[in-house]
Amino acid sequence: MPELPEVETTRRGIAPHVQGQRVADVVVRQKQLRWPVPRGLKQRLTGQVIRAVERRAKYLLLRFDRGSLIVHLGMSGSLRLVAADAPVGKHDHFDLMLAGGHALRLTDPRRFGAVLWSRGDPLEHELLRALGPEPLDDAFDGERLYRLSRGRRAAVKPFIMDGKVVVGVGNIYASEALFRAGIRPDRPAGGIGRARYVRLAAAIKTVLGEAIAQGGTTLRDFVGGDGRPGYFAQHLNVYGREGEPCPACGAAVRQAVLGQRASYWCPRCQR
Repeated sequence: MPELPEVETTRRGIAPHVQGQRVADVVVRQKQLRWPVPRGLKQRLTGQVIRAVERRAKYLLLRFDRGSLIVHLGMSGSLRLVAADAPVGKHDHFDLMLAGGHALRLTDPRRFGAVLWSRGDPLEHELLRALGPEPLDDAFDGERLYRLSRGRRAAVKPFIMDGKVVVGVGNIYASEALFRAGIRPDRPAGGIGRARYVRLAAAIKTVLGEAIAQGGTTLRDFVGGDGRPGYFAQHLNVYGREGEPCPACGAAVRQAVLGQRASYWCPRCQR
């Protein structure tokens, strides 16, 4: 699933090529994604100029003078810049045709992504307004994790994956950050002290920063906005490595399901 680094990689890949471009046409081939694609997008967007391409959590925001397009990549989607006459595939559901001769194309095999429209501030959209801070912003730190974790019996890994606590810490990066912080993923969130949360917040920032620099993690079919895969998978320490030796101590990496997601950790380095 495209997580925050993959979505940020997509944003960085397409933004320089589409900002300032005028929309020439809108092609909707599949009207039903996770939610129905809003009617009238062709009338709303044709002739408008893309003023900015931003990201909030795992949502891409294409800002126009009279509203914003909100795009989510779902479980396996991608948003790429292609030639306007590029052949259309089975899972190419939405094209934003640009006057410069290219199209911004949403490909979504599982149809779990979304194309939505916001007339006002997209950050106040019902899907975005209750989200927690961005993990790379100053508003997110160990003190926030410590404060919000008090009294919580749930495991720490689902806790840091809660979008109301902090956005964008998906399954892969939660496992990797907990490894770097030396914390078992199944530890009760409320039983972890302030100092350890400070280390965990720093590890989250480091892991996500490194993943963005590497263009994300390609485990199945993710490619960035330029069609190139991410390379952070080459730097994973524990995720997907059940039974393999821990790179730090050599103990066999373990795997268990927490919150319906596969979790990986080193039984010796993490406690």
